[in-house]
Amino acid sequence: MSIHGFTAVALVLTAQAAAAQDLRTDALDLFSALPSTIPAVADNPITPEKISLGKALFFDPRMSASGVFSCNSCHNLATGGDDNLETSIGHGWQKGPRNAPTVLNAVFNEAQFWDGRAADLAEQAKGPVQAGVEMANTPDNVVATLNSMSDYKTWFKASFPEQADPVTFDNFAKAIEAYEATLLTPSPFDAWLNGDDAALSDEQKRGLEVFVDSGCASCHNGINLGGHDYYAFGLIEKPGADVLPEGDKGRFAVTETADDAYVFRAAPLRNIAVTAPYFHSGKVWELKTAVEIMAVSQLGEELSGPDADAVVAFLNALTGTLPTVEYPVLPAETAMTPRPTGEILP
Repeated sequence: MSIHGFTAVALVLTAQAAAAQDLRTDALDLFSALPSTIPAVADNPITPEKISLGKALFFDPRMSASGVFSCNSCHNLATGGDDNLETSIGHGWQKGPRNAPTVLNAVFNEAQFWDGRAADLAEQAKGPVQAGVEMANTPDNVVATLNSMSDYKTWFKASFPEQADPVTFDNFAKAIEAYEATLLTPSPFDAWLNGDDAALSDEQKRGLEVFVDSGCASCHNGINLGGHDYYAFGLIEKPGADVLPEGDKGRFAVTETADDAYVFRAAPLRNIAVTAPYFHSGKVWELKTAVEIMAVSQLGEELSGPDADAVVAFLNALTGTLPTVEYPVLPAETAMTPRPTGEILP
């Protein structure tokens, strides 16, 4: 190769390196990599004892009235932190109204649930326990169940040592929050944001460019690529009832404000490739189809073919590595433990 040939190759490589750095610089203005340590949560110091207790509670089906359903039932850590159902199955095999969001990285959401009705993970943990179509339990029965087992009483005391009577429903929720704060899944995208050029394929980098340039990052940005604000589903073109059921008006049920009809929290996109089906309705099973629907309904654009494929490739780079999860050995129930019931109350 002539000296001119070497020069031309060097110029191309230099241009490619500059373009890659420009893409990363732009991405860092929109997104953040996951931290390497467990994040702090408000009003709930996280300790090893509290994490261990929260893990036991997360997996314990006796926190439900029937003794069948645990937090892990709908937020299965083996299947992306959700249940891979259209809508969850709960107490008495009742079908819930909305798709279960993933619990993975949920600590970074500014509010919980599709309508944002829970301010944090502790508040969220109380909801399903008391919901008649989910765990159908009561705070008093949860506390009675926990107090019936000496190991739980010991673990609560170790987790909340400053309290004389630590076995409370509030502390139950705080312990679960502490455990869920550990469920972080660093992904190839995080490695790339941190400077590893080889962490993303060329197709994934192109998908990131399409994702940003088309406007997807307007709603899906930040550390969780969503989960921090609310938008009308159908901002430009409202989907049909097969995707957006008319009976579920989203955040309107929380605020009772007309402008919040059919408004939902922007879904966080980490691990999106392994958490089908999609949307609050759970009506769409293919990620590419979900991308195409969002482009039309939210951006007023046709995003299909190679561009949609590239975005899907980028979204696959958000699939992260879950911390090793060892199934906990739970305390044995005693004669004082409330008996399970499958009764469905009116």
